[in-house]
Formats: sequence, C-alpha cells, structure tokens
Amino acid sequence: MYNAGAPIKRNFDISKQTKMNTTSFLLLRLAIGASMFGHGLVRLPKLSGFSNWMVGTFAKSMLPKALVTPFSYLLPIAEFTIGLLLISGLFTKPALIAGGLVMMLLILGSCMIENWEILPSQLIHAAFFALLLQFAANNTYSLDNLLFNI
Repeated sequence: MYNAGAPIKRNFDISKQTKMNTTSFLLLRLAIGASMFGHGLVRLPKLSGFSNWMVGTFAKSMLPKALVTPFSYLLPIAEFTIGLLLISGLFTKPALIAGGLVMMLLILGSCMIENWEILPSQLIHAAFFALLLQFAANNTYSLDNLLFNI
C-alpha cells in the first residue's frame, strides 16, 4: 500500500557515486574530446569565414557585434584546445569546466537567435561535461595520471 508520508527510497543516487568504470570514463572523455576537437579543427582553417557567418547569424539578435565578433574568433580556438586536452587527458578537470562554460555560452547564444533545434546537442554536450567532471577521479588512462598521478 502507498504511504504518502514514507520516505522515498533511492536505488540510484548519483550524488553519492564516486566510481565509474575507468574504460567507460576513457570512452566518454575521448568521445566528447573528439567532438570538441573536430568542431575546432574544421573551423580554424576558415576562421574569418566562420566569424563572418556567426556575426551575420547574430545580426538581428540583441547581442552587439562588438561582443559576437571576438567570440566568433575565440570559439574555434577554445573548441580545438578543449578537445585536444580531453583527448590527451591533460588538465582534464579544467578542460571539462571550460567545456561546460563554452556550452553555457553557446546555449545562451542559441536562445538569443531562437535556434531551438541546436539546443538538444548543446545540452547533451553540457551533460557529458558535468558527468565526466562528477567522475573525474576515474580518469586513469590520461596524461594527468601519468605525469601528475592525479
């Protein structure tokens, strides 16, 4: 019988979880790293064209061109760098935090231009960054572990 006053039993409480299979962590880290790296890699050779596209996309938004232009040049560099760090497993925690912050900015930007179709992809990326940060202690196969024993 259902008792409305009874405490809810939680079979899976992620806030108390500290273990993730190290191979699973590696696969997730490499996947999100490859995504970020690939985004940056394809945009870097055409940086000016990418910037012009982004500035044009935001032309009718409330964000000023003076803010969009520098961001449009920094974004591919940030994506490439974050991706490279995650693939190598070097400075993993700061890279995960930076990746989460980049995703927050991209989500805000997508909302400013009402591009609702891209939000699920950005939210999934943000969730992966948060999940990996939660289980960063399982970052065994990494340069962090090899060089700094972290």
